[in-house]
Amino acid sequence: MKISPETQLFIREHQSDDVRTLALQAKKYPDVDMPTAITQIAGRQIAAEKIPSWKEIEDIWYPKHLSMEQCSSEITARYKATLLQGDSLTDLTAGFGIDCSFLAAGLKSATYVERQEELCEIAAHNFPILNLNHITVRNEDGVAHLKAMSPVDCIFLDPARRNEHGGKTVAISDCEPDVAKLEELLLSKAKLVMVKLSPMLDLSLALKELKHTQEVHIISVNNECKELLLLLGQDTPEEIPIHCVNLSTKSEQKIQGKQKEQREQHFVFTREQEQRGECTYTDTLENYLYEPNTSLLKAGAFRSIAAAYPVKKLHPNSHLYTSDSLITDFPGRTFRIVSQCSFNKKEIKESLADLKKANLTVRNFPASVAELRKRISLTEGGEAYLFASTLNNGQKVLIRCEKV
Repeated sequence: MKISPETQLFIREHQSDDVRTLALQAKKYPDVDMPTAITQIAGRQIAAEKIPSWKEIEDIWYPKHLSMEQCSSEITARYKATLLQGDSLTDLTAGFGIDCSFLAAGLKSATYVERQEELCEIAAHNFPILNLNHITVRNEDGVAHLKAMSPVDCIFLDPARRNEHGGKTVAISDCEPDVAKLEELLLSKAKLVMVKLSPMLDLSLALKELKHTQEVHIISVNNECKELLLLLGQDTPEEIPIHCVNLSTKSEQKIQGKQKEQREQHFVFTREQEQRGECTYTDTLENYLYEPNTSLLKAGAFRSIAAAYPVKKLHPNSHLYTSDSLITDFPGRTFRIVSQCSFNKKEIKESLADLKKANLTVRNFPASVAELRKRISLTEGGEAYLFASTLNNGQKVLIRCEKV
């Protein structure tokens, strides 16, 4: 891929413009390779959010939209890099190369393997610009490369997660390549194998399919579950630690005029601890309400959270918690309870009389958010938070809160 000086200038001058509008103006710029320009401008705009440290590097090339959509974010790639062991890495399904570039940054050698020639060309162009000259680019099939390669310290792979009909997969055996079939071969070539999977996959099924799982990391960003990461190794622990991680790209506060470092919520438990954990349920709300982050909800750490923090669970199926005193480090969202009411029309009217809009969440309640919003006549947004849920005695409640 070559980008002419005229096209490069156009990209710089129009990097913040709407690409759909630019596409309609192609005839006005006969010297510009408009399809390439639009791909690069769209890529830069996505990168500004996904890969902020690359934002100001003008010489970076970006791939077509689908590859940009599917690639990791910088924040999750940096987290994965903290889990690496050793000096050498092979990424067998490297794609655009976000994971490979951040994983390889602190290593002595790395190999990028990708079967799409265009992505290899982009990676070979980008790595030297990023001072990653120790990464070797291989335009090969990942499984073929795996069979022929020499052992390394770590292998990373991100199997394709859609089936032949375009639907999302829930089992590892439906992914391509099938990591379960390759597990023994992978571990013969690396001490640590890092497998990135969709958060849609069934964790229990994944642990049954991959017998050598040492750790699980469920990674969310800004409370949106992004990745299910399994670390495979030769020694399998009796109880596999499950790390529930929520990374924040937004500063929580400002300290002396500077933004605070990104906040990370991190909770670790095992499925055996979850089964043994003691959990107190309650018929009454206290002063504070807690909603676990999405990684915890995905992992099913419902009893473990109640055992680790002095909270009571509203109901076995509600997944909301309450306490009298404020818990500042709870891994999720924390609210101060302002009031509560039943779903009697008169009570709702009195409790919400001063509200015109609110953020509404439903947990273990026989109506959807849309149905409830229509019933209580409130638009979305504002500073107020409403939770419709069920207490341990079966009572349906509407809880009005403010964020702590």
